[in-house]
Amino acid sequence: MPKPNGFHYESHANETVHITHHNRPATTLHGPRAQQFLAEVETAPDPQLVMARWTGNYKRGNERTARNHPRNRH
Repeated sequence: MPKPNGFHYESHANETVHITHHNRPATTLHGPRAQQFLAEVETAPDPQLVMARWTGNYKRGNERTARNHPRNRH
């Protein structure tokens, strides 16, 4: 699985965090969720992985299983 890259976040004084992926808006976090994200991303060994997980933009490892499921075969 390739490592996520291209994520960037900006923290604002009004307790808002904007996360972008390749300069496109990915998500916006407010209040306690923004604080939780900041605490996690600042202590993580790989901040890109944290941002990918918070935006939902990452592979979960089950794509092949889902593709081969009978209802998904065409």
